[in-house]
Amino acid sequence: MRHYELLVIVKPTLTDEEKSSLVENFLKELFAKNEALIEAIEDKGTRNLAYEIQKHKRGHYFVFYFKAPSSSIAEIERMIRFNEDIIKFMTVKYENKKEIAFWETLAAKVKKNSQKESEPKKEEATEEEKTEE
Repeated sequence: MRHYELLVIVKPTLTDEEKSSLVENFLKELFAKNEALIEAIEDKGTRNLAYEIQKHKRGHYFVFYFKAPSSSIAEIERMIRFNEDIIKFMTVKYENKKEIAFWETLAAKVKKNSQKESEPKKEEATEEEKTEE
């Protein structure tokens, strides 16, 4: 299994539910069908594009760090091209030891940040407890 990074830019007009559905239902299932293991997903948010793409000046960025067999990349990219909500994508392959080490640090950093965001803060928990009493 090789190490890859996939940058996906989706239409900025999608709602939050549509974006999460695209990531959860379409992309994660696509990776699973093609024997790819997702290590981390980074939501970069909505940003201005360097140039207009399909009449969009902004786009919502997602970065996927995953491992997959080389043979499955062509199928993943082919299926992404069919999705109209994705306006641009780019796959990067990490090959030598130095690049793979860098990929692992990036994936670990994204995992760590996403875990911090998903954990409820102690202050918020105490406020919820106060309202229950």
